[in-house]
Amino acid sequence: MATEGGKRTAKRAMVGRLSWGLADQAASSMTNFAVGLYVARSLGLAAFGVFSLAWLTYGVVLNVSRGLATDPLVVRFSGVPTASWRSAAARSSGAALGIGTTLGAVCLLVGLSLGGRVGPAFVCLGVVMPALLLQDAWRFAFFAAGAGQKAFANDLVWGVALVPAMVVAARVGSVAAFVLAWGASATVAAVYGCLQSGIRPRVTGARGWLREQRDLGYRYLVENVSLSGASQLRAYGLGAIVGVGAVGAVRGAELLLGPFLALLMGLSLVTVAEAARVLRQAPHQLNRFCLHLGGGQAVAALLWGAALLLMPDRVGEFVLGGVWSSASELIVPATLGVAGAGLGSGAAAGLRALAAARRSLRSQLFASACYVIGGLGGAAVAGTVGSAWGVAAATSISSAVWWLQLRSALRERHHNPIPEVRTP
Repeated sequence: MATEGGKRTAKRAMVGRLSWGLADQAASSMTNFAVGLYVARSLGLAAFGVFSLAWLTYGVVLNVSRGLATDPLVVRFSGVPTASWRSAAARSSGAALGIGTTLGAVCLLVGLSLGGRVGPAFVCLGVVMPALLLQDAWRFAFFAAGAGQKAFANDLVWGVALVPAMVVAARVGSVAAFVLAWGASATVAAVYGCLQSGIRPRVTGARGWLREQRDLGYRYLVENVSLSGASQLRAYGLGAIVGVGAVGAVRGAELLLGPFLALLMGLSLVTVAEAARVLRQAPHQLNRFCLHLGGGQAVAALLWGAALLLMPDRVGEFVLGGVWSSASELIVPATLGVAGAGLGSGAAAGLRALAAARRSLRSQLFASACYVIGGLGGAAVAGTVGSAWGVAAATSISSAVWWLQLRSALRERHHNPIPEVRTP
């Protein structure tokens, strides 16, 4: 009976982690989704393309911060005594703040040198970057402490602060104003995170943190940045080949898939952990678990895309404004691309659970290269639509590689039961 009770307790704990992960990711992603829609409706296609370039740059910097500062915190300081967590969280958040300040200064200098319509957006992004990264650092710190409800509350505060900020930005009517409004509301949430945790970020401890966590941090940095960097290269290349309006059209199609992607990102907070549990308890079931995980995500993406295709034009125009006409042409390839990525994510969870670090990193780098080649090659041949189809083909090929690597890793484990050591 004690065993059955323990199983029920463990299952409730897993459901709790999943629920707060989904809730927090929903709050975070829906906030980003609302910002994108509001900017698209307020500024039109070309200006929305400029905003999208700033947004994608933030995504790259965010993944740098996560790889070096917050991912090691989650791996090594989840479920530890409170004193250890507080010390680590102070240094980790300080590292995130330091990274934001350094790379924010780079964005500011790049913006000043660019000028034109793009320059002011990057100047403002550089100003607000430290606050954006600090807010994200608190989210991961709270999950490491098992306090997902605090991460959820922090994202709610950001969403509430965003409402008046967006109204003011709309009155100004510029991309720079919207970037500042987005960052100012994140600043409110970042300060609130300090109050929630009772911790002050230790920027002076950032260097020590990076040095201590370098065995994990550098590998996570490469993994995290490769895909977001590929997205950035595709966006810049698409803007150069087709025009900045094409970047806005692609971003608009991504926004249409936003609610579905929010659900998948919430699930990703627990899928690797659950795959690891399957490996420990029933290793022969790991391949089936990963197949169900990836296949379920792919089918769900296809169903969401089918629903978008049935959506009347008047509803799409209400949601995206002038961006709808261009974004609607990309629904089919964008959906297929997300479905391919979802299928591959099942294999990726299995590789992480197996600690097959070399295979995981190899697959991620291959996927990133395919993404850039497909996106830009398609753009050169057939413009924006060609780029979308190129990415769809690239994700399908990459998904196959992920599964081949998982199959090889499982075969190696069968012949050699000693698990692969995760490479630093």
